[in-house]
Amino acid sequence: MKRIAIIGGGSWGTALAIVLAQSRQAHRIVLWVHDADVLATLRARRVNEVYLPGFELPEDQAVTGDLAEALHEADLILGVMPAAHARAMYTRMLPHLEPRMVFVSATKGLEHGSHARMTEVIRQAVGPKFPPRVAALSGPSFAREAARGDPTAVVIASSDATLAADVQSEFSGPAFRLYTNDDVIGVELGGAVKNVIAIAAGLCQGLGFGSNTLAGLITRGLAEMTRLACALGGRPETLAGLAGMGDLVLTCTGALSRNRSVGIELGQGRRLQDILGSMRMVAEGVGTTTATIELARQAGVEMPIAEQMHAVLDQGRSPRDAIRELMERRLKHE
Repeated sequence: MKRIAIIGGGSWGTALAIVLAQSRQAHRIVLWVHDADVLATLRARRVNEVYLPGFELPEDQAVTGDLAEALHEADLILGVMPAAHARAMYTRMLPHLEPRMVFVSATKGLEHGSHARMTEVIRQAVGPKFPPRVAALSGPSFAREAARGDPTAVVIASSDATLAADVQSEFSGPAFRLYTNDDVIGVELGGAVKNVIAIAAGLCQGLGFGSNTLAGLITRGLAEMTRLACALGGRPETLAGLAGMGDLVLTCTGALSRNRSVGIELGQGRRLQDILGSMRMVAEGVGTTTATIELARQAGVEMPIAEQMHAVLDQGRSPRDAIRELMERRLKHE
């Protein structure tokens, strides 16, 4: 029986704790929670009232705010913290880490400043102590739907085929299906950049545009994601799969999408600072937008939708002007 430490008590970390309790393999699961109020309610009522209300953690799962306790004798570390805190969290874990441990990142974002993917962050943070064995978990997966048992299909990506197959076996259950993939770059970039496109999708809805606009945006957004991933070493078929197209469609159309919600409110005229100030959960696309366009510029890749989202989020361009800029670009062959 393997011991799994889930690091991050937000909606997805809590949902994964519930999902893994239903997997085909038996586990000892410990959920590490940063927020003291969330920790208290989880211990008292077994429910994450802030991030995932309405769903109970199994009674045999431990909940802790002590990192050493969470990592003690862990076989697998499942990182579900926001991208902005990932490097600091893995650095904090260092004294408690052992070479036999496996790291699975379920964070969908890029690190601001370095533009690093999360598996790169893990390698850089843990590498001075030992070479970590890493994988990335991504794909179309709203936390609330996974927690209530809706059939969900995701991808586990690693350059180590044995590791990917082991995690696939450990995590898969009646309603949670994992596919393996060795294209870590494509899987991680798909999971990160789709959040940027989802903000644009919400912005279009906030402006009152209809299905024509959304269909065009998703299609051209996928083209941007694919160009960037391939320029950085990913494969186009990965972006056509669950971690690319699948997650993009979900995040651009689903009512539970935080990034889409940010875009809707921007389109309706709210200020970004006010929107983010009213949210408890993180919309990763906001922080990932700058990293995305900087990666694109370094790689010589054209990403007009991401560029316009950067202009709206960081430069104060109006949403309507951003859409006009996209529509008035030079005409070209598809």
